[in-house]
Amino acid sequence: MKRGWKYFLVSSFCLLNLFVSAQKIVVDASGKGNFISIQSAINSLAKDSSAPRTIFIKAGIYKEQIFIEKNNVVFEGEDKQKTIITQSIARDIFRCEHVDDWGVATINLRGNDLTFINLTVQNNFGFENEKELVVTCVADTSSAHQKKIRRDGHQMALRSFQTTRLKVINCVLKAFGGDTVSPWNVEDGMFYFKDCVMEGGVDFYCPRGWAWAENCVFIANTGPASIWHDGSKYEDSKTVLKNCEFKGYDGFMLGRYHKDAQFYLIDCRFDANMADKPIYLVATSNKIQWGERVYYYNCHKKGGDYNWFANNLAKAKGAPTYEDMNANWVFGNRWNPLK
Repeated sequence: MKRGWKYFLVSSFCLLNLFVSAQKIVVDASGKGNFISIQSAINSLAKDSSAPRTIFIKAGIYKEQIFIEKNNVVFEGEDKQKTIITQSIARDIFRCEHVDDWGVATINLRGNDLTFINLTVQNNFGFENEKELVVTCVADTSSAHQKKIRRDGHQMALRSFQTTRLKVINCVLKAFGGDTVSPWNVEDGMFYFKDCVMEGGVDFYCPRGWAWAENCVFIANTGPASIWHDGSKYEDSKTVLKNCEFKGYDGFMLGRYHKDAQFYLIDCRFDANMADKPIYLVATSNKIQWGERVYYYNCHKKGGDYNWFANNLAKAKGAPTYEDMNANWVFGNRWNPLK
């Protein structure tokens, strides 16, 4: 039976799509890959794919502001110390000219099923500007439209919007100021971090929804809290930190919340200079529906433990055990990030 030229074209297009989905796209700033910029590689992809598409990023410094609205993409760096994506963005300046936060971070996410491996992602604003700035800001309510920009304000390295299912493995995520790592989707966000270093100011690791962080190091540069959580949409939402290390400036504080939150810290280690202050509720007009939910197991501080992080898993709803503390427990039957 003759199938004709239309069948041939459709078949060829399908085969091409399968080939593109399977291949590894190489980004090399020196011009020896398929693209010299990460954003160009992203733009070359179809929005959806049944198989993961890998963008392999060679060592180099990529001064790019990345926007990702594609699904099922793996971003793999050649070397996490030498493959660096960097921008200098203060949210307080950015919002002077933009109506929302899309573009406020070095990496901005709207896609689903995204993976980042072996990369450094940084927002350099606070490292480059040691003194307070005064900028013209049309959005400012003062008659002079002048706005003071602090060094320790919001500086996001990674910010997600509607993203569901995000994996970040063996990466460095750093800024001087707050909200460095902002995976936000209180409705159905599921975020998995492993073997990462995260650095910043107030609330510099601040997931909304369900989050798992394992074998990660958290470094506080400034601010009244290192970690934060928003689990206000569903009672089951939680952030779990297992085998993680916390360090920072003298007197750095562990965490806080001002919406319903649920923290689990398991096998964590705290430097000797951490303040003797539990994860705390900020004064807020928000209604806290489910009370204080902060749980610890086998956590220790150099120089001696504080009483407030004594083992108390049995007080959590359902009395989960140490053996329950894995990624599958966090995300339930909705997602297995280890596959």
